[in-house]
Amino acid sequence: MARKFAEDRLVIASHNEGKVREMAELMAPFEVAVCAAGELGLAEPEETGATFIANAELKARAAAAAADLPALADDSGLVVAALDGLPGIYSARWSGAGRDFAAAMARVEAELVTAGATPEGADAHFTSALSLCWPDGHCENFEGYVHGKLSFPPRGDNGFGYDPIFIPTGHGVTFGEMPSDKKYALSHRTRAFEKLVAACFPRHG
Repeated sequence: MARKFAEDRLVIASHNEGKVREMAELMAPFEVAVCAAGELGLAEPEETGATFIANAELKARAAAAAADLPALADDSGLVVAALDGLPGIYSARWSGAGRDFAAAMARVEAELVTAGATPEGADAHFTSALSLCWPDGHCENFEGYVHGKLSFPPRGDNGFGYDPIFIPTGHGVTFGEMPSDKKYALSHRTRAFEKLVAACFPRHG
């Protein structure tokens, strides 16, 4: 049985402004005061996990312990079949220290060419792992996915990360071209969040 969330404050354990914004909007209906790890001056832990869930839990545990508050962390990434699952858990690291996702998207295209694959239309999916941890060390973990194809060159200024090269299945535009409400309805993070709500916020599920 999952632990129910009964507190009125929550730390979003991320320094990524795009993720913080999305997660804060997802939390908006729950009457929980939300703050970001950066606002509290919390350090970013090194992501040493081998899976999305391991890295999400690592970040949530660190923030919950440091802030003495429940913390919600996401670890997410783009998984490209022809690249044996890369960039995967290394998705943010492919953007470098400056978070240059234009360079990261160009690298995905170049790596596909090097692998002998056609970049346009390459199968891919986004994964989001969410970890909700309490200061006593208890964590609840959830994962969501959205499948689609890659498209080059990048299109659209909405979203963040690899959104401008990802077209979700059944749609003709990239996440970068979609209004935020349409993206949220489809996204991997929303799907993981729906599982979290059903387990930990049952009155709202």
